[in-house]
Amino acid sequence: MPADAEAAAPSVATPADFEHALRVAEALIFASERPVPAARVQLALPPGIDAQSVLTALLARTAGRAVELVEVGGGYAFRTAQDLAPAITRVVEVPRRLPRVAMEALSIIAYHQPVTRAEIEEIRGAALAQASLDALLDAGLIAPRGRKEAPGRPTLWATTARFLDQFGLKSLNELPRKEELVSNDIAAMELAPPPTGAPPLIAEGTRAA
Repeated sequence: MPADAEAAAPSVATPADFEHALRVAEALIFASERPVPAARVQLALPPGIDAQSVLTALLARTAGRAVELVEVGGGYAFRTAQDLAPAITRVVEVPRRLPRVAMEALSIIAYHQPVTRAEIEEIRGAALAQASLDALLDAGLIAPRGRKEAPGRPTLWATTARFLDQFGLKSLNELPRKEELVSNDIAAMELAPPPTGAPPLIAEGTRAA
């Protein structure tokens, strides 16, 4: 083979290269405040190593551990194993919780987005206090998505990528039944504070009203 052809031939990743890529991906995801898409992982990996192969291997390697890699919110993140929740919730600081009214509004937004406040109130059959919307905004679960072409041009609301992350969903196609979303267990769910200074991202795959 000519010397120039040898130079142009792509390098083959060795087991050591792949193991290094696993460590890079693990470190990147661990250091990130939100789920990391496969495309972003790919940017950090050495040439010739496929991010999806690395993530699949990392999913298998962490399965059953105290901290597992999960696919959620359009990316990958580390989460505490669900079976350990009863043990650790007794000693960790309890974050604030959303009131049931806010959860009801969030459910309507999730299933009818983009939707205006007036439309939320019409579906609920009751007025919605600004404080409930503010609670969802502060938690990073909803964000404005333009304005409706109607008198007064009211704000349209939609869920964010953080909403998917918080509820452990890969996309809005995995939404549970509305009754489950506002059940007593979920209404009392613990909400971790959103990343400081990180604007919420609109979740992909929104449903039509």
